[in-house]
Amino acid sequence: MENFLEKIIIYGAVSIFLIGVVYVYIRKLRRESKIVGEKIRVAKEEGLHEPVSLHPVVDVNSCIQSGACIRACPEHDILGIQNGKATVINASRCVGHGACFHACPTQAISLFIGTEKRGVDLPHVNQFFESNVKGIFIAGEMGGMGLIKNAVEQGRQAVNNLARGIDKKSEEDYDLVIVGAGPAGIASTLEAHRLKLKTITLEQDSLGGTVSSFPRSKIVMTSPMDLPLHGKVKLFETGKAELLELWNEVLSKNAIQIAEKKKVDRIVQQNGGFEVQCNDGSNFSTQRVLLAIGRRGTPRKLNVPGEHLPKVFYRLLEPELIHNKNILVVGGGDSAIESALLLALQNQVTLSYRKDTFSRLKSKNKQNLDTAIAEKQFEVVLNSNVVKIEKDSVLLELNDHEEISIPNDLVYIFAGGELPTDFLKSAGILITRKFGEAVLKHEKR
Repeated sequence: MENFLEKIIIYGAVSIFLIGVVYVYIRKLRRESKIVGEKIRVAKEEGLHEPVSLHPVVDVNSCIQSGACIRACPEHDILGIQNGKATVINASRCVGHGACFHACPTQAISLFIGTEKRGVDLPHVNQFFESNVKGIFIAGEMGGMGLIKNAVEQGRQAVNNLARGIDKKSEEDYDLVIVGAGPAGIASTLEAHRLKLKTITLEQDSLGGTVSSFPRSKIVMTSPMDLPLHGKVKLFETGKAELLELWNEVLSKNAIQIAEKKKVDRIVQQNGGFEVQCNDGSNFSTQRVLLAIGRRGTPRKLNVPGEHLPKVFYRLLEPELIHNKNILVVGGGDSAIESALLLALQNQVTLSYRKDTFSRLKSKNKQNLDTAIAEKQFEVVLNSNVVKIEKDSVLLELNDHEEISIPNDLVYIFAGGELPTDFLKSAGILITRKFGEAVLKHEKR
């Protein structure tokens, strides 16, 4: 009898303990779900819940609530756990690093472009990265993949695919012309060299493409990548300078040169191949073309008087060399905010934005902006538009049609870029609007 009572007491105590653990665990889940739900509500109110480009989509049937995707995300508060499953919170702040995609242990995350409500224009490509024009391939940001690691992988795969159709007896100048020397273009160039293809890479600006236009201190890569002719690059929290140095080192080691300041105007089909025509009058005949250009194409201009002046720029390269200047930064996106914050360290900065509030900013940039405004590190003029740029001043128009003139030495315009649609269409490439389509997903076995 005593043993029986003793067992009842022991089992009862264990049961109460287990029930207590489960109760505490469930309360913790509910509390965390409530917090995530509130974050989603705020994100919807601020217009941050709807994605604008590449973003994660969670398969709730495969999610096991490991939290690995949340810990891996460098932007924070993009994903959260609600009701036992991962969910998207601030989709518009996702910058497509793809860390969540690789971190998920059950492969429950895919990266999508566009949504049912908001479409994103992309050129038509098949699973081999070939466009509807046979012989023209597309990789990287133009194809919807802006993440450096994945753009590099796309460039490598695209070259392997197109190499299968190369005719070694062709009379064309080149086997392959690569347009663009960003992450995808550099990886493509290295892979083509490895495969001994006769290749030339044309870059309208300088090595690195869009990456070269980032401020020196900007973090551009957060995960390792596999670079042809070099191997695994195990760099985390990598800045622009470090990445450009690596690319230059690998290219130099393999005696590869990039043709910079070569802007491609047209791609014309001829004799079963292509003629790539540049704005300086130079032409290159080739069997295959790989487009590794960015989605922004050329910077969007304001089209106001004085915009042609030499003090007007559309990118910020070395802010640490600029000091004691009156500077106007135009724009309300992450590039504008980051540039204003960097320039304000040694200059008098005014930030002009045409809307009445900032939205769709990365959380870190939003926090830094709020701090800068509170500490009056620079002046912010909302509901304003640039009317005229003069030698020593800039004229702004406010929403009430009042005009104000401010002293000015430099103007930095960050109004986004224009997708080179006309260029693509002139080559015969079809543009498709994607409404929620997976561009990176795990193969189901």
